[in-house]
This record gives sequence, C-alpha cells and structure tokens, in this order.
Amino acid sequence: MPAHRFVCGAALAVLLLAVLPAAAPAAEAKHDPRRTPVVEAVQTSSPAVVNITSTSVVEQRSMPGLFGQPGLGQFLNDMYGLPTRRYKRESLGSGVIIDGARGLVLTNAHVISGASEITVRLLDGRELKAELLGADPDFDLAVLQIKSAKSLPQAAMGDSSNIYIGETVIAIGNPFGYTHTVTTGVVSALKRSVRSGDQVLTDFIQTDAAINPGNSGGPLINILGQVIGVTTAIQAQAEGIGFAIPVNKAKRVINELLTKGSVSPVWLGLAGQDVDQRIANYFGLSKVHGMLVTEVHQPSPASAAGVQPGDLLLELDKVEILDKDHYLNLLRNFTDKQEISATFQRGDARFTKKLQVEALGKNRVLALVWRRWGLRPAPNSSRGGVALAAVAQGSAAAQLGLLPGDVLLQIGNNRVTNADAFTDAFLRHRMQSVLMIRILRGGRVYYARLAL
Repeated sequence: MPAHRFVCGAALAVLLLAVLPAAAPAAEAKHDPRRTPVVEAVQTSSPAVVNITSTSVVEQRSMPGLFGQPGLGQFLNDMYGLPTRRYKRESLGSGVIIDGARGLVLTNAHVISGASEITVRLLDGRELKAELLGADPDFDLAVLQIKSAKSLPQAAMGDSSNIYIGETVIAIGNPFGYTHTVTTGVVSALKRSVRSGDQVLTDFIQTDAAINPGNSGGPLINILGQVIGVTTAIQAQAEGIGFAIPVNKAKRVINELLTKGSVSPVWLGLAGQDVDQRIANYFGLSKVHGMLVTEVHQPSPASAAGVQPGDLLLELDKVEILDKDHYLNLLRNFTDKQEISATFQRGDARFTKKLQVEALGKNRVLALVWRRWGLRPAPNSSRGGVALAAVAQGSAAAQLGLLPGDVLLQIGNNRVTNADAFTDAFLRHRMQSVLMIRILRGGRVYYARLAL
C-alpha cells in the first residue's frame, strides 16, 4: 500500500478528533440529571436511619387453643392447670440517630413498649444493643442510647414551624421488615388531630407518602435532608393518609426526657363544666360543644391572659373543644412553656388569646389534690396501691368516710399502683363531679362513689 495513504489516514483521524466533542470532564459528572434533590436527601439521611428490633418475653399456657377454638383451650388450661411457657416475641420499627457522638436514637414509644432487649441495625450492617433513656406514651416518643457507639452518623434536625403544605417529603423506614425503604409524597395538611382509643392526639403532619407497619419511629425528611417529623401512624380506613409528629414537638419532649426523665404535665389554670343545650342556647351556639369556665386559678396562664369564670372555651390551638374531658386530653399534647392559642366567647363576643402553658410541678399537683379531693397520698406505694396519709375535714373524701391508712387501688378507670399513677389519675379526672374508686381497708376491697 502506498505510503501516502497511511499519511492521509492519520490526518483524517486527527481531523475527526478535532471535530468530535471531547469526553465530559469528571467535574461535569455531578450534574447527572438523575441526582434529584430527593436522591441527594435520601443519600444524606439514610445512614442515620436505623431498624429497631424490640424483644419481649411473653408467657402463654401450653394449650392456647384447640381445634381453632381459643376458648376451649383456655377452659382445658384452667381445668387441668397446664403450665405456662415463656417465649420471645420480636417487633420491628424504625428510628433515627439524632446525636452520633452520644448514640441517641429517636423513635416511637410504642415501638419499644414492653421490650426487654432492644437492637438497632444500621445501613452499614452493624447491629448494636440499645437501652431506653426515656419514653412518653402520651406523645408516643422515646429516646434510646446505642451502647458502645463509635463513628455513628446523625441526621440533621429541621424546623417544623415553617413547613409548606404541598412541599415534597420523604419517609425512610423499615415497613414489613424491608430495611431502609424510601417513599415520597407531599405534605397534605398540618395540625391534624387523630383519636387513639380514649385519647386525642393533635398537631400531626399529614402526608400521602406511603407509611406502613414498621415505618413507625422513622424520619419524615424534606428535600434538604432535614428531619421535620417522626412517622407514627397510618389511617387504616384510607390509602395515602399517614401522620408524623412535628420535629419541634419532638425536640421539646426529648429535652424533658433527657433532663427530667419524664415530660411534665401542664395546665392553663382552668376548671370547667360541660356545655348542655341550655348553655349552648345562651351563647347562641349551633351545636353543643365547648367547656364553660367555672374557675380560674391564681396565678396561672389563664389568669395572666385575663380569662374569667363564665367564659366559654371553644378551641385550643385551633382544635374544637367537645367537652371538659376532651380539653384535658388535648392538654396532654403540650409541653412546658409552649405557646398556644385559645378561643373563648364572653357574652356575644369571641376572642382569641395566646397562652403559655405551664408545667404542673409535684407540689402544685398535691395542693390541687388536697383542695379538690381532700386527700394527701403517702409518698410511698403500699400493697399495690397508694395509701392515704391524711383526709381533709369536711371534704368530699371525709364525707365518704375515707380514713388515713386506706389504700387507693383504682380511680375511675385508672389503676393506682404508685404515686405517678395517682397523679396521672388525678390529672385525668380532676374535673369530674362523681368518681368511682376502689379502696383496700383491713384486708378487704370496697367500691365507693366519691361525689365532688
């Protein structure tokens, strides 16, 4: 082949190289169109999301059922006194590391309820033991600490006070045991209320991001990779409706759990009664709802705001008040020094006040118990209940015949096993006019009706 043909071929190759576009430099790889803000947020946050396995020990009779009939099995168990057997039961949930240096994990309280052993599994495959530092069932939040924590990632905590309805959110968790599952959606609504048993939980973020069993306790993040909520519930009756606890509320609960060991009950300093049709007609209400204020304690957040007996409380933090029990349930959603709004009606005029809820310390609770019920509980529990140290003369308790040394076993539907349970029962029932109580005296148990 002639030599000039090789030269022409080489020249053509050089010409082609000059014309064809050069390969993209390494720096341009960062502009991969697939790396959306959602992808980057997931990659940033996923290492801090953990799978939580809680193990509890369950006792069960050796014959729980027979021929598919649990009742028949129970009958035979009772008749023949069959021994119980113990076995371990595991439940799965999610959590997020909020402090890598201390190994702190935020999750739902129900995820670790009753657990005797807690294990967390990280994205990198590490499985580590964790212990419970504090939990509050009313807020459904718990803080765990990973033992022997080293080189742990942590999530960035966001701000739930400026969430946009319609903004993109991402849920990361372990639904049905599928670890680090990512689902996306938008914020559907804010300040939603959800009823759970006899309790009303408020201030939820509603989202259509898929949340399934096992997601509980995992983070809801924005496209900046910041935690703005803790996924906690799904609406079983409908698809595409899930709920998350706002991260600002979680921060307040975490602070109280870590500094005090528990979340202090709060109050506004109000006592009241249910609204009947007569009261509703007086205030011109279209339906029966609200709580009529009968007493304003001094000093208290309500007295500082100028609330007066005779005012009608209609809304608390934009949630319509149904009755006094509903009001007390709603108070359990707030933490010390949190500012909330309350809507009242005085005569024909409606007005809204900003109030800062206040913690009810132990001494103040005991003072209210003495004033309202005429009881002073002994500091230590006794025989499975709470013994009475004193009974106020002329009080409802004295008129019933209660005496020092009697042991309270139950107040309303609340079992009173210790001082904390007694306080909780008082806070739940302090506005009741009649209470059923169960008392232990001289080795015998009595039921009595306490009229207040």
